[in-house]
Amino acid sequence: MSFLRASSPHAHTASTTAGLMQLVLLATLPGLAALTYCFGPGTLINIAIAAAVCLASEALILSIRRRPIGFYLGDYSALVTAVLLGLALPPYCPWWVVAVASVSAIALAKQLYGGMGFNPFNPAMVGYVVVLISFPVPMTQWPAPMGMVEQLPSVSQALAQVFGGGAIDAYTAATPLDLLKQNDSLLLNQLYQEQTIFSQGAIAGAGWEWVNLGFLMGGLFLLARRVFTWHAPLAMLASLSLLSIVFYDSGSSASAGGPLLHLFSGATMLGAFFIVTDPVSSAVSTKGRLIYGAAIGMLVFIIRAWGNYPDGVAFAVLLLNFAAPFIDYYTTPRSYGHDKPRRATEKPEP
Repeated sequence: MSFLRASSPHAHTASTTAGLMQLVLLATLPGLAALTYCFGPGTLINIAIAAAVCLASEALILSIRRRPIGFYLGDYSALVTAVLLGLALPPYCPWWVVAVASVSAIALAKQLYGGMGFNPFNPAMVGYVVVLISFPVPMTQWPAPMGMVEQLPSVSQALAQVFGGGAIDAYTAATPLDLLKQNDSLLLNQLYQEQTIFSQGAIAGAGWEWVNLGFLMGGLFLLARRVFTWHAPLAMLASLSLLSIVFYDSGSSASAGGPLLHLFSGATMLGAFFIVTDPVSSAVSTKGRLIYGAAIGMLVFIIRAWGNYPDGVAFAVLLLNFAAPFIDYYTTPRSYGHDKPRRATEKPEP
């Protein structure tokens, strides 16, 4: 008993990995509902394909590694990866794009490093970037939101497009971030008036603002359930907002857009609450999470404003995944029983 009294304090909780993953899946439902309502059933098909391929890939590799398949599939981590991939990929993209992204996420980003808890990079973002670089054309064909087309694709039309490559050009349109990236002559207020996707929206473009509000609701739910802390999401959103204010330049044709546009378009809220908060590939200390999140927000804005891609969440996250151990090294928290944090370069006492 004296050993137990002398040991470090422990926090006891009934939470399990599977339980936390189920909460994450539940929290994606508002964003998924908004995507389906605004863009049609394409995202649901993405998730179905990604779930099948991710679970099959995980089971196959686990069997090769002679690991218990049921035990590891039961933590729902592969299913969470599949859902996040399905949400991030454009609706109605070909099935093989989703399959390649799913295999890349599980095989390259997760199991290659030893499975959950050992992957240095976020698996969903690895899968997304692999197909974004490899297949740029289908990855840039986002459908127009409801209200900009006479009717959204039906389930049969969506399945024909995904599995048969049927024509869907009539449903595609530039996203708000695409239009901002391509603009080089109009003032922002003129761009907002001329483009239907802006004029039909309230703050950041028709459809997209509702999708981001949905993921914001899910993120706040996870915060309330203490699945993660506020530090990384708030730091990311704050740095993104600050830079968009600094470089707004009164809305000229060279403006990078205002804070509302950056906060409620693209993958901002999905990234802030469902990607940046990944406990395995992010920084772990409180100060480290603030730095980690702020750096991601800064890189997202830089890529959006001056990079070659209209959105930069995936690239920013992967770059900071790489830097997370470095951040943790120099933000070592105070050890229990000590008044000051030990410097990372300081040798421990014998």
